[in-house]
Amino acid sequence: MISLNSIIFNGMEATAIDVQVQLSAGLAKPEFNIIGLADRAVKESAERIRNVLSALNLSLPPKRLTVNLSPADVEKTGSHFDLPILCGILCAIGILPENDLKKYIIMGEVGLNGTIVKTSGVLPASVWANQNKLGIICPGEQGSEARWAGHTNILAPFHVLELINHFKGTQVLPLPPISNNKEENPSHIDMSEVHGQAAAKRALEIAAAGGHAMLMVGPPGSGKTMLASRLPTILPEMTPKEILETSIIYSIAGQLNGKNLITMRPFRNVHHTSSAVSLAGGGADARPGEISLAHNGVLFLDELPEFNRATLEILRQPMEAGKIMVARAKRTAVYPARFQLIAAMNPCPCGHLGNAALSCSKAPRCAEAYQNKISGPLLDRIDLHVDVDSVNPWEMNTLDNEQCETSEQIRKRVVAAREKQLKRQGKPNAQLDGAELDAVAKLSDEQTTFLNAAAEKMGLSARGYNRIKRIARTIADLRNSENIEIADLTEALSYRPINRGKYGIK
Repeated sequence: MISLNSIIFNGMEATAIDVQVQLSAGLAKPEFNIIGLADRAVKESAERIRNVLSALNLSLPPKRLTVNLSPADVEKTGSHFDLPILCGILCAIGILPENDLKKYIIMGEVGLNGTIVKTSGVLPASVWANQNKLGIICPGEQGSEARWAGHTNILAPFHVLELINHFKGTQVLPLPPISNNKEENPSHIDMSEVHGQAAAKRALEIAAAGGHAMLMVGPPGSGKTMLASRLPTILPEMTPKEILETSIIYSIAGQLNGKNLITMRPFRNVHHTSSAVSLAGGGADARPGEISLAHNGVLFLDELPEFNRATLEILRQPMEAGKIMVARAKRTAVYPARFQLIAAMNPCPCGHLGNAALSCSKAPRCAEAYQNKISGPLLDRIDLHVDVDSVNPWEMNTLDNEQCETSEQIRKRVVAAREKQLKRQGKPNAQLDGAELDAVAKLSDEQTTFLNAAAEKMGLSARGYNRIKRIARTIADLRNSENIEIADLTEALSYRPINRGKYGIK
């Protein structure tokens, strides 16, 4: 019996798979069986492998061929088992040496002509192989991806013949190069392009400094999307740990482009027609969803009330825990989901509530129903609620001459505040709770009395009360102050809740 190594992922957790190949005598013609709880994609590899062997002028012997993927109680999904099964068969018929191949994790899909096609999960597989002192054999197109894990024992053939020739000693597969893994900002967007909206830009800076969630409310064309899309330009650069963690998620999802690691914070702009599965993750193989692809970055939900309410409710638990469990009938996967939620919405369906010339005749009743599509518990988890007023066209000429701060200027303040937080408590203020928050956001008796009175008047929940303290702590950090002032609490209170009274809604 031949035994080789492959791998599958259950969320971020790796499970080693033993690919066992055995030829049994007694049949007049070849028989090919794959067992071990394999899905359809895995079982279809039998036909692909038959065609590859034919392309190599080889054929299966007239015996019973059994491939067992162990452990048998773990579901096997994906086409990356093609290459380890093929290698096992080639070992069984004496073409490849089993002892040498046992030193590698093998993964890759094979084409009918013997080409080795890229597959998902190469980066985390390389990390796992390196930790377990094994090499990795992966598609040639993804050799650089395997190198990003710091691994050097890598074979990355583009064709099965290259792999055979390497072990026969007639060809040497070179170590794949490490590509330039620095992403560039393709659109070169900058905060200096946003004229006016001083209050919204201030709130965005606070959100960036503390990692706070933010909701912008305003009429169409007021610049909500423009502001949200520029948030990544003022966020601190990703740490090496964040880069690797985020890139692993994209690799598992099959969205790593094969050239670059994810070095810029993700910005996931999710359409309001997206399903619950696309947002949370799932499917037959429990792939990560948008909230995990936004890990260490920004999840932007435009037209928030247009989302299905049940879909939005999925956000509540990950926003608190920073991870999500995707449970399916045959498997359960846990993915990180430490994203920064930025949402935008119109005040009413037509978007012109409060403008007598443009609003519809149903105002303000329609606006109340529209805004009530978003549940109170979800709104309570959003730290900053900001009104974004439209800018009159005749004011634009004046604003064009305005010297707006660049993203780099704002980022310097954000980075300084974030570094202060990391040095003090090891994480952004938005992630503080309980005793941690009480320790870093100490209030005097006067400040406590002030905040208690405001909380009672505004009807804040205990969660909302703590969020005021978090925001005030971030505002103080932006001032480079160790102590929270009354002015910090006042500004923090101004961001909660949405000023519905402005639109005539009770």
